[in-house]
Amino acid sequence: MREDLLAMLHQIPKDLRGLRDRAVLLLGFASAMRRSELVGLDFDDLQFVAEGVLVRLRRSKTDQEAVGRKVAVCNGRTEACPVAALRDWLLATSIDAGPVFRGVTRAGKVSNGRLSSQTVALIVKARVGEIGLPPAAFSGHSLRAGLVTEAAGLGLSAESIQRQTGHKSAAMVSRYIRDTRLFAGNQAGAVL
Repeated sequence: MREDLLAMLHQIPKDLRGLRDRAVLLLGFASAMRRSELVGLDFDDLQFVAEGVLVRLRRSKTDQEAVGRKVAVCNGRTEACPVAALRDWLLATSIDAGPVFRGVTRAGKVSNGRLSSQTVALIVKARVGEIGLPPAAFSGHSLRAGLVTEAAGLGLSAESIQRQTGHKSAAMVSRYIRDTRLFAGNQAGAVL
C-alpha cells in the first residue's frame, strides 16, 4: 500500500543499491508491472517525456504473441516520484544501454547482467522487514496488487486500472484488490 511504500522509502540509504531499490519499488508500484516485466526492461524500452516516462513492454505473461504495449508512468508530485527515482538510478550508474535493473555488489560495483524476478521479491521482502512488517506476507507481486488496491480505493474505474495493469478483464482486476476496501463505505461505520 502507498503508506507502506512511503515508509520503506524513508529507510532506504542513498547508496547505489538504495537508488536501485527505490527505483524498483516506485516504478514497480506506479506501473503495476509484473516483476518479470520490470526486470526485463532495457534502456531502449524507456522514453522520457514531459509528463513522465513511457515504458514499452515487449512481451508479458498475457501477450504470448509479443505484440507489446506501452505503460505510462506519470511524474510524481512528491519525493516519491517514480520517474525521478528511475532517472536518479540511471544517472548514478551511467546506464544508457542494456538492462535497466542490475545487481550491485557490496563494494558498490554495478553488474552488467539484469536482476532476476526473484531479486525483486527479495528487495520487497527486505524493505518491508525494515519497517516492521512481516516479510513472508509480501512478494514482488505486492507492488502490482498495491497499486490496484490503491487505485480502486480512490474510485478509479476498472477500465482505467486495466489500462495500467494490462489485465484483460475487470474480474481479474477485482481479484487483486486487497481486503482494505472492506471498511470503505461500510454500513456499520455509517450507522453506529
